[in-house]
Amino acid sequence: MLWLVETIDEDLAAGLVGLLVGVVFGFAAQRSRFCLRAATVEFARARLGPSMSVWLLTFSTALIWTQTAELYGIIDTSEARIMSVAGSYSGAILGGLLFGVGMILTRGCSGRLLVLAATGNLRAIMNGLIFAVFAQMALGGWLAPMRNSLAALWTTPGGRNIQMLNDLNLPSYSGLAIGLMAAAIAFVLSYRNRIGAMHLFMASGVGFAIALGWIMTSILAQVSFEPVTVQSATFTGPSANTLMFFLSSHPVLKFEIGLVPGVFLGAFIASILAREFRFQGFDGPAPMRRGMAGAALMGFGGMLAGGCAIGNGLTGASIFAQTAWLALLFMWIGAMAADYVIDQQHAKPVTA
Repeated sequence: MLWLVETIDEDLAAGLVGLLVGVVFGFAAQRSRFCLRAATVEFARARLGPSMSVWLLTFSTALIWTQTAELYGIIDTSEARIMSVAGSYSGAILGGLLFGVGMILTRGCSGRLLVLAATGNLRAIMNGLIFAVFAQMALGGWLAPMRNSLAALWTTPGGRNIQMLNDLNLPSYSGLAIGLMAAAIAFVLSYRNRIGAMHLFMASGVGFAIALGWIMTSILAQVSFEPVTVQSATFTGPSANTLMFFLSSHPVLKFEIGLVPGVFLGAFIASILAREFRFQGFDGPAPMRRGMAGAALMGFGGMLAGGCAIGNGLTGASIFAQTAWLALLFMWIGAMAADYVIDQQHAKPVTA
């Protein structure tokens, strides 16, 4: 990594690191069909099927790799972006609910939309653009004052986020133990759902990409002359910033700018190799309206919550950031409630 920084510009090095992490994430996510929305739907309908198995294995893999790296001193996430600023309880709750509802309407979280877009899904491309626009509006546009007001209602004390394991005075290996227990449950569910070894390998690859992001940016921060943010995969802020990168006259490369194209590239390669690339469009105006509304909710909700289903649900959760776990919980609640009200109730036959 030192050779890379000394050979090329530091910003370009950060962009290449993001690209690498994104390619690993995108390839593994496309092959494993990783999707939080699908997992919440199965759970809401009292089924622990393949989607739940894949999500739980991905989640546990992210915890295991990240916590192992932290135990051995390979990374120090205490100064990670999500930990170095005050977390918002109100943002996690309200944003998580909005994001969860948006996932159901759009039929996929922001990360899943990016993966689907790379396979020729035109619905995902349009909804992904709407997601990025609303995320940018919430970050620094017309919706920013509303987001700031809602986020400021209830924040973590001390101007920093809270590391849950430290706050509970648990031993340092607790995070790894939790990850191993989650992995054991995931393997039991995977066995019951007859998920093949390659599918499981790809699901764990998504979780590994999260740890890879933490490790690579930590090493980059240690060898760079300029300050480098320690971070990993998330798609709310990066989607908005990537959009502005291509619209700006003076774009600056960094980790998140490489991440989004990397995910697209990895998923595209996977779909081509599997012969699954094909163009798909909307079936009519109703699904289009539904998808657009969901993308808007996810864009604002993800920015309010401080991250998307990946940024909170995997990246933030892997280092036990308190607001990340809270946001993930309310994403599940919002998604399950929306599935019950919007999809399950409409699917029931009308009786006289």
